[in-house]
Amino acid sequence: MRIFGKVRHRPSASWRQATDRAFTLIGDGRYEDAGALLTRAADLEPWLSESWFNLALLHKFRHDWEQARAAGLRAVALLDRETGAPDWWNVGIAATALQDWPLARRAWQAYGLKVPGDPHAVSGSGQAHGEPVGMELGSAAVRLSPEGEAEVVWGRRLDPARMEVLSIPLPSSGRRWGEVVLHDGVPHGERITAAGPSYPVFDEIELWAPSPVPTWVVLLEAATEADRNALEQLASDAGFAAEDWSSSVRLLCRTCSESAMPSGEGDGEHLDPHDHSEPGHPGPLGHRTAGSGSLWVPERECGIAAPAGLVRGLLDGWVADSPDSREWRDLEEVC
Repeated sequence: MRIFGKVRHRPSASWRQATDRAFTLIGDGRYEDAGALLTRAADLEPWLSESWFNLALLHKFRHDWEQARAAGLRAVALLDRETGAPDWWNVGIAATALQDWPLARRAWQAYGLKVPGDPHAVSGSGQAHGEPVGMELGSAAVRLSPEGEAEVVWGRRLDPARMEVLSIPLPSSGRRWGEVVLHDGVPHGERITAAGPSYPVFDEIELWAPSPVPTWVVLLEAATEADRNALEQLASDAGFAAEDWSSSVRLLCRTCSESAMPSGEGDGEHLDPHDHSEPGHPGPLGHRTAGSGSLWVPERECGIAAPAGLVRGLLDGWVADSPDSREWRDLEEVC
């Protein structure tokens, strides 16, 4: 096969050695040294799409999106297949990070995904827009800060590389409800619901759009689950969110987190043998893994995502609806 007049061939031993050593260095976080080797590999075999794919991958790890886009475009120019190549997926991530919507749409379509809407649509200001919307990719989970104190939260996929966070993350993540994060394309783990569907867990790459809505933590006295549910519904009706961290938070080792894990999302609590938190300890450092029929614990640690001018009124209104069974205290803004 000829590409631009060159015969496609197996990469040389020098190319393979440089590439293998580069990925070892990437695993150690030595991106600069890896970049020098991958650049050398590209000089040795400039006609190989893999040379530029590897460079694009390195620039993605470094969040150098201009370079990732440039290397990615060189990789796809040398492809010998029409659809499904991961090279196009990396181009799509880089284009999304740069808000280069025409290229993002082209990348997802070249990968084989259907992108609805008009690529020539304009925004209200009359500027070219073309952002890929309406792809209906559904729900998924995203691992925030995957290299640090990782936390898996639920979200809504906006397109193949962005997710809107719908859970209320713990303050240690530095993330807020309603933020949009850029995420990688290959899932690391999945969450399986009791109803049957499973959802992929993607790793966050970086924050794409911040949220102005602060996160609060509050201690509740909720006599029943219905009382707790009433606060979550009240917050949702106001356009914001409340989440009972005493029930929703589990501590998992990395191996379990990146595997196929059962999830109680939407299905109530259940016994999880992979939960590494302390049974019976409510709050963000523990998850009460009680089975059905267990005694309800009235004291709950709850996260609330709401503006400062609304949060106290929300809690007071919740108590006013049933003052004999509800109480709150120790409200604190944490993120």
